[in-house]
Amino acid sequence: MPLVRADGDAGNGAVPPPRPKGIPAGLFDVHGRRATDMRLSLTDKCNLRCTYCMPAEGLEWLSKQAVMTAEEIVRIVRVGVRGLGVRELRLTGGEPLVRADLVDIIAALRAEHPELPISMTTNGVGLDKKAAALKAAGLSRINVSLDSLHEETFAQLTRRPFLDKVLAGVEAAWEAGLGPVKLNAVLMRGINDAEAPGLLAWALERGYELRFIEQMPLDADHGWTRRNMITAAEIRELLSRDFVLGPDPRERDGAPAERFEVRRRDAATAGPTGPVLGTVGIIASVTEPFCADCRRTRITAEGKIMSCLFSHEEFDLLGLLRQGADDGELAARWQDAMWIKPKAHGMDHTGLGAPDFVQPDRSMSAIGG
Repeated sequence: MPLVRADGDAGNGAVPPPRPKGIPAGLFDVHGRRATDMRLSLTDKCNLRCTYCMPAEGLEWLSKQAVMTAEEIVRIVRVGVRGLGVRELRLTGGEPLVRADLVDIIAALRAEHPELPISMTTNGVGLDKKAAALKAAGLSRINVSLDSLHEETFAQLTRRPFLDKVLAGVEAAWEAGLGPVKLNAVLMRGINDAEAPGLLAWALERGYELRFIEQMPLDADHGWTRRNMITAAEIRELLSRDFVLGPDPRERDGAPAERFEVRRRDAATAGPTGPVLGTVGIIASVTEPFCADCRRTRITAEGKIMSCLFSHEEFDLLGLLRQGADDGELAARWQDAMWIKPKAHGMDHTGLGAPDFVQPDRSMSAIGG
């Protein structure tokens, strides 16, 4: 389906083609999926330089004028929740904690939507100082990125010596009641992959929910290769040295992570022993994609609609808002943009080589995880 653009520049002020008439209200796409999970980026800035996301020198940040204001964020979320059936909100970045008005944004969102689950993904740096205030403002729960428990490895991956700050943030989130506290870990071959069982044991002992994420081709350096990626199958094999993973009886219900119940492995029998210790999740976006049940819609920090992390098409919502559009017009553009969501991200239908997959220009930090 050809795209109709306002200015001819891909992703800059683009206008999606209108949906056919008679489509029900909500963020439906042509493949029958309905997006109810909103991921909204508060900023593209970040205080880490993770190797699988950003170059060592960082990126050219958006100007303050280009980024959505608190009032604009609240209005866009209002359109999504009240007009389009969004049922869950995740605040992302960049790093959300670098926004000075973060607590005020969450408080304003909670005041308008008392029952809406509001979560946040963060690298945890500075979380120890803000966790209690975030909980009081109305944040429901939190996800913290944590790829290693070893200082040298953490510094190698993030290019910053901040492991102690992240661990303090995780503990503060737990104490503030931002549970379940979820941890996100990306395994890198030859760097931290051997840590997988130990990281899981550490998380289980403290009641955290660990989720391993396959490294995705969203690094700013465009150095990702399938050959170097630790796959979901390899992650399960690494964990099986110490644990036995069994199916989680809860329905996945569109969640990106496949969850497993975890028991200790008996050294003599190689079977499970003892009670269920907790769960672990694996997000296999590349090798075991879940596109068919995707329920996510994404808004970047500058108010662009992206129907998929790997989209090459994005559509301007903030520009329309700043031109004076009413809520109905904003909703219509959002619906039009989601209607043409691709069936899959392109890595799952051409075999391991994926010869026709083209990595997006944006890195993860510029999209909003």
